[in-house]
Parts: sequence; structure tokens; C-alpha cells
Amino acid sequence: MNPRDCKYSKEHEWVRLEGGLATVGLTDYAQDQLGDIVYVELPPLGEILTQFEPFGVVESVKAASDLYAPLSGEVLEVNEELSDHPEFVNEAPYGKGWMIKIKPSDTSELDNLLTAEEYEEYLEGLE
Repeated sequence: MNPRDCKYSKEHEWVRLEGGLATVGLTDYAQDQLGDIVYVELPPLGEILTQFEPFGVVESVKAASDLYAPLSGEVLEVNEELSDHPEFVNEAPYGKGWMIKIKPSDTSELDNLLTAEEYEEYLEGLE
């Protein structure tokens, strides 16, 4: 079940807006498809992201996959624990497996993303 307080991209990233900061991570579906995650490459602090453009890479035992920014904005925080514990993305994709926190430059971009219900319908179409 995908958290209802998040919005989702068709590239399988989630974003949760809290007090002007947007937390970003990989969805449960994506981590399940990738398998055991062994490496996460995240952007440096201060990097400016553009919506739907790559911001990092996640590598699993199966494949490497680009991560795409669900919102434009400045990277204010990076989950440093993922460098030593990439498995957190598998264990708790909406919790301790979060990836970055950004200061969104335009919150109206949330309208370009899917609600949890829309994302679940999208996933059903992929099967």
C-alpha cells in the first residue's frame, strides 16, 4: 500500500511535502522490482534539480537505474546512511530509506504527479 500523504512519479519516485521541505524516495514497487539494493548515488548538497530529470542512481543485484526528481528545487539534505546501508531502501522505502530532501522551487509541480490511487492504477496497467 502506498502512503496517501505522498505524490508519485511514473518513474517510481515518491515525494512528501512537509513544512516547505520535500522528502523524496523510491517507491515500494520500484525497490521490489529492482531486488536487493547494493549502492545508492545521491546528489551533493546545494544541487539544483529539475522535475523529471535524473538526480542519482540506484544499483541492485539485477540492474542500475536512474533516479528522477519528482520536483524541481535545491537539495538541502541527503540521507548519508544509505552509503553504508543501501538496504534501507528495500526495508523501509517510505521511512529510513528516504533519499533526499529538497526545497521545492515551485510546489505547483505537484500537480504533474500522481496521487496514491492514480499511482496504483498506473501500476496495474504495467502488469
